[in-house]
Amino acid sequence: MCSLSPRTPAKPCSPVHRNPRTRRPTGATGSSTPFERLIEGIVSEAAPLLDTPCYTSQRDDREAQDLLSSERRGRIRGAGKPDASARVRWLLAEKVSRTLSASPEYSEEDRVTRISVNAGPADALAWLRGQRSHPRFYWSGREGGAENAAAGTADLQTGDGPEDVEVLGKRLRAAGDPEVRYYGGGRFDPARGAEEGWEPFGAYRFALPRFELRVQTSGTTLSCNLVLPRDRERQEEILAQIEGMWIPSEGDDEPLPEPLDREDTPDRRGWENNVRYALSAFSEGRLGKVVLARRAGLGFAEDLDGISLLRKLRDATPGCFHFYVEPVPGTAFVGASPERLYKREGRFLTSEAVAGTRPRGASSDDDEILRDELLGSEKDRAEHGFVRIGIGEALGPLCEDLEVEEDVSEMKLASRRHLVSRVRARLREGVMDAEVLGALHPTPAVGGYPNRGALEDIRALEPFDRGWWAGPVGWVGSDAAEFAVGIRSGLVRGAGSRCSRGGHRRGVQARRGMGRDRAEDRRLHRGVRPWKPRALTASGRTW
Repeated sequence: MCSLSPRTPAKPCSPVHRNPRTRRPTGATGSSTPFERLIEGIVSEAAPLLDTPCYTSQRDDREAQDLLSSERRGRIRGAGKPDASARVRWLLAEKVSRTLSASPEYSEEDRVTRISVNAGPADALAWLRGQRSHPRFYWSGREGGAENAAAGTADLQTGDGPEDVEVLGKRLRAAGDPEVRYYGGGRFDPARGAEEGWEPFGAYRFALPRFELRVQTSGTTLSCNLVLPRDRERQEEILAQIEGMWIPSEGDDEPLPEPLDREDTPDRRGWENNVRYALSAFSEGRLGKVVLARRAGLGFAEDLDGISLLRKLRDATPGCFHFYVEPVPGTAFVGASPERLYKREGRFLTSEAVAGTRPRGASSDDDEILRDELLGSEKDRAEHGFVRIGIGEALGPLCEDLEVEEDVSEMKLASRRHLVSRVRARLREGVMDAEVLGALHPTPAVGGYPNRGALEDIRALEPFDRGWWAGPVGWVGSDAAEFAVGIRSGLVRGAGSRCSRGGHRRGVQARRGMGRDRAEDRRLHRGVRPWKPRALTASGRTW
């Protein structure tokens, strides 16, 4: 750092240690602002990164602030180096402190302000692991693009159902910044009471994170969200959190432990009884389709790290939505879902009907045979048809224009393929995300058809709480929103550790033995996706 003055003789100093005599006087009381105390630690770290020699003078602190503040005008030099975090923290702290200290320019009603700085190369999951504030959240879209890692809470909205999300719209519109997002989701069935492990998640929970790292091909930004005026009272706390932040450029995940045991709920006998009940419902004409589930609980001798598990899943499942929700320390919902619930851009909305499954082939010839088998399957097309019809019925009242593809195509993934029909719509003026969530979720792909009857049977038959599994997971902003269906996912909790999971969707396959399921457990911990419930359709056939 260079701090020269023609009026004050300057002398060389160590590039790391500051001269204690140069500390800026703090007044008769010896007090200083939170930002000045923060500078004491950060300036000494940032100084060696600048391009000029280091000198000290009686004006050291103030001119250091002026010099470092000039870095805001361009990309941070040296970002991604071991000590670059100090400069990024300084820039963010300076902007946050200035915002919190400024005189209000608007009414005293709460308003969101987002403050961002360039952060250079960074690993989003490694950054998330280093954050001590909760909740912690991660999201990356299916088509690639940005990775979003978020920690802490600037604002929290909870409720008993999707209608309680509506309040977010007013706050997001007042912010006037399309980059502001609330992250979260909801339970598969809010009407059912939460069991142990799912209580911290709530029925519907959306958080505006205090800090957010967004990694894109165009660059990385570190942001701090403030809710003014109430955050003015938290200035020292927020600056202290910035001071302790580290921005790693690469991850260092540990190997995942081997599972020791597995417990299925219901067991095989219970599962077969549920299948017989569903078949009788089809015979009676009460249902066209129902998606039944089993919970697989895996035990481990060591702690299972959810972030390491997510990285494995992300690497093994390209073309999927990847998410991580940790409302409290030690309890996390982790998943790699191929299925979009909906994406909104302004009033334009896209969704999709997904059903029917076949694996990928070992060779190109095998792959073509399996593809043709899926596309030509009467059973799979019937299941898919219920999903397509259900989504159209749900969205119709909310839309000015609605197009649901009548034909089906193939959704090709790394190890599976599905039938898919695209859905495109233009929402009516004034329709909010809360209304879209309430109408679409759950789709027949994870519930059944008709929806109400399928949910009643699921509540009666399944002896466990699905929690957020197969619920909506994603984010909402003022001009856009995106949600995945929370399948191929697991709940990681507790020391010791246990993972209750769901994952890959197929129809009921009663002939399929437990031995193959256990082989899937061994593949899971190596990063291959988890297992998901089974669907029955009115044809009564299994596959």
